[in-house]
Amino acid sequence: MNTPIDLLLTHAGQLVTCASDGPKRRDAMNDVGIIPDGAVAVQGGVIVDVGKSAVLEARYQAREVLDARGRVVMPGFVDAHTHGVYAGDRIDEFEMRIQGATYMEIMAAGGGIVSTMRAVRSASLEHLVQESRLRLDAMLAWGTTTAEVKTGYGLNTEAELKLLEAIARLDQSHPMTLVPTFLAAHAVPPEYQGRADAYVDQVVNEMIPMAAAWYKSSHFAQEERPFFCDVFCEAGVFDVAQSRRVLEAGLRAEMRPKIHADEFENLGGVSLAVELAATSVDHLDVTPAQERARLADSEVVGVVLPGVNFNLGQCHFADARGLIDAGAVVALATDMNPGSAPCPSMPMIMAIATRYQRMTPAEALNASTLNAAYAVGLGHQVGSIQPGKWADMLILDLSDYRHVAYTFGHNPIQTVIKAGQVIRDKRAR
Repeated sequence: MNTPIDLLLTHAGQLVTCASDGPKRRDAMNDVGIIPDGAVAVQGGVIVDVGKSAVLEARYQAREVLDARGRVVMPGFVDAHTHGVYAGDRIDEFEMRIQGATYMEIMAAGGGIVSTMRAVRSASLEHLVQESRLRLDAMLAWGTTTAEVKTGYGLNTEAELKLLEAIARLDQSHPMTLVPTFLAAHAVPPEYQGRADAYVDQVVNEMIPMAAAWYKSSHFAQEERPFFCDVFCEAGVFDVAQSRRVLEAGLRAEMRPKIHADEFENLGGVSLAVELAATSVDHLDVTPAQERARLADSEVVGVVLPGVNFNLGQCHFADARGLIDAGAVVALATDMNPGSAPCPSMPMIMAIATRYQRMTPAEALNASTLNAAYAVGLGHQVGSIQPGKWADMLILDLSDYRHVAYTFGHNPIQTVIKAGQVIRDKRAR
C-alpha cells in the first residue's frame, strides 16, 4: 500500500536540490544536485523524500499532486541580509548620487541612514508594518521564501524596539519566514554626533539588554528562531574597538554576532568576526587577501552584496571569486534597503554576481539558497530540497536553472511553495 502524504510534486525537468550536509565550499559550489524528471514528497510541510518521479509516484499516495511539467524546480531563495522594514524612500538622494555625491558625503550632509531614521521615528507601528509588507510581497514574488531582516533605522531604544515588533508582526502575518537582527549600531544618531563612544554605551548598557528581553518573550524564541546582533564596522561609523563592545554585549545577551565589514575601508572587521565566531560577515568589498584566507579557515559565512555596488554605480565589487577559490563559505543577498540597495530580487543579484564577480550560475544559486541559509542560522531547515527540511520550493518558467542568472529583468518564478503550501501560482491551469 502506498504511503499517504500531503503533496507530491512530480516531473520537474530539472529538480535542482542544492542538497548538502553543510554549507558548500570550493568545487562543491558548482554542484547544484540536479535530478532529471525529479519529484518531491511532502508531509506536514516538511520534505520526506526526493527522487525520480516514477519511483516516488509508485511509493506515495498524495492528497495533492503538482505536476511541474518539465520545468525547473529549486529551493526558495534565502535572502541573508536585508533592511526591509523601514518608512519612506530616499529618491532625492538617488538623484544626488547621479549628480556625483558619494554615499559618505550624503551621510555627512544628514542624509543616508539618518534620513530614514527620521521617517521611522515618526511612523506608527501600523504604518511600518503596512509599508514593509509591500516590500515582502515583492521579495516573495521574486522567489524569496526566507529573509533576515535588520533593525537599525531607529537609533534609539523606543524606535529600535518598534522595528523589532514590526518584524515580529510581519513574520506572523506574511508567508515568508523572517529572521530578526538587532542593528542599533548602524550609525551614530544626530543627538550623539561626535560622541560615538557615548552612543555605544547606550547600545551596550540599555538597548541590547532590552532587545534580548523582547526576544525572550517573542514567538521567535518560542520557535527557536535565531536572533542576531549586528554592527556597522566602518570608517566614520564604528571602529573595531566599538564594534567589539557591541558584539560582545550581544554575546552576553545570547545574541549571535553578525558584522558589516569592509564596505568602504578595511578596518579589521573580518578578523573580529572570525575571532568572535560570528555567523556571518557582510559586504567584504575591500577585504585583503590575508583576511580572505582567515575567513576561509573559519565557519563564518562571507555574505557579498553586489546590488549595493551596482546601485552606487561602482565598478569595484567584492572578490567573490577569490573568496570561493580560497575556500570560504560565500552567500549572496540583496541588502534590500532604501538608500544603497532598493532591490527585492535575488535573481537580479545572481545576474550581477555572475557578470561582475565571476561566479558561475551554480555558485550563485548555491550562494543564494543553501549557503545563505547557513548565513541566517537556518541551514538545517531551509536552503535545499532534501528530507527533513521545510518544503520551500519554486517552480520556474524555465527548462534550465542557469537562465535564472543568464536572463535578467524578467521574473521566471511561476509558483511559490512555502512549507508545502502553494502561496503564489502563475501557471496556466
